[in-house]
Amino acid sequence: MIAYLRVLAYLASLHVRSLFEYPGAVMLAWVSQGFSYVSVYTAIALIILRFDTLGGWGWPEMALLLSFHLLAYSMGAAFSFTQFRELEEVVRLGTFDCLLVKPISPWAYIVFSGFNTQYISHVVVAIGLMSWAVGQVDIAWSIPTAFYFLASLVSSAVLVACIITMLGANALVWVRSRYLFSTFFGFWELARFPLNIFPGVIQFVMLTIAPLGFLAYVPVAVILGKDVVLLGPAAPVLALLAGPVAVLIARAHWRFCLRNYQGAGG
Repeated sequence: MIAYLRVLAYLASLHVRSLFEYPGAVMLAWVSQGFSYVSVYTAIALIILRFDTLGGWGWPEMALLLSFHLLAYSMGAAFSFTQFRELEEVVRLGTFDCLLVKPISPWAYIVFSGFNTQYISHVVVAIGLMSWAVGQVDIAWSIPTAFYFLASLVSSAVLVACIITMLGANALVWVRSRYLFSTFFGFWELARFPLNIFPGVIQFVMLTIAPLGFLAYVPVAVILGKDVVLLGPAAPVLALLAGPVAVLIARAHWRFCLRNYQGAGG
């Protein structure tokens, strides 16, 4: 087991070292991505400060929601987004067959050989905003509360990684899957905001069919002591279960797609 983990760490380090062959490009990418999020959050802050609240959420509470959303996404996407978005091309070129004969799980190879350091700027922005927001909101911190905060953050990150994995895995059956990511990011954009500002149909979809409501809104609303739409008292437990349940579903979906893989030619 230890040897296997060392191999995964080595694969990730190889990819990171290859990226830093062009350090200037990496740094520019970090800066540009960081500024893009700062500009978006500044626009949201100005709107909320002008109208006081958004669905009952003041700016410090929204800042916590936005930072939680970005941090959980970046943690999960670093192990999944680029890797599974590019899986379509790997399948189309027929090079996925090479992964099937390697002495390592194809999923593990894809995930760790493509570990994405571009999300460092996301993490920096998210932690900076979160550090400010935590000091502004009224939260009765305790050991259980801190544990819940961290556990729900991990659950949200795992949820993101699982959803992206399932979207990309469809390429094993359909060859084409990249178009699904535009749909994902449509719901991802909605997940930045409190679900109570949307109609009931969208609330239901965001908690079931496209469960990105669990990415930030549900855990942050629980931590802030706010009522959670549709879920009510079950929200604290469901926020923690979202990630583990997604793992079981993603694992079954990956295995189904792998069993039905016939190559780019079908």
